[in-house]
Amino acid sequence: MIRYSLVCDNGHAFEGWFSESADFDRQVATGFLTCPTCNSAAISKSLMAPSVSTARRKDEKRAVAMDMAQKQVMAKLREAVTAIKANAEDVGEKFPEEARKIHYGEANARGIIGKASVEEVRALVDEGIEVAPLPVLPDDAN
Repeated sequence: MIRYSLVCDNGHAFEGWFSESADFDRQVATGFLTCPTCNSAAISKSLMAPSVSTARRKDEKRAVAMDMAQKQVMAKLREAVTAIKANAEDVGEKFPEEARKIHYGEANARGIIGKASVEEVRALVDEGIEVAPLPVLPDDAN
């Protein structure tokens, strides 16, 4: 669609939307296009500022889209962390010990969460025990 600023021979300004430039010409030639104020059929295009998509506008749109995408990702992460915590036993500092017991069949298999140092996690992984960190998410209030 093309938007033109239009003016009649009596000086009334208004806008018109056309599917193409030739559509404007056809409507003027047939008298179909008239001024909404005085009904004059003597219509011409007036000067107008073009609608230019600037780099700043593109950057602003991209920033808004990224912000929305980030919020969606954070919401999904929050859902996942909440679900994991709701379906796991928090064993706290005993995490490495409990993970080994479960892995070696000394304790019932179950989901556990807890705390472990980087060295403890490396040792668990070296033993073939699968572990995954839960992300610490920023507070929504901040």
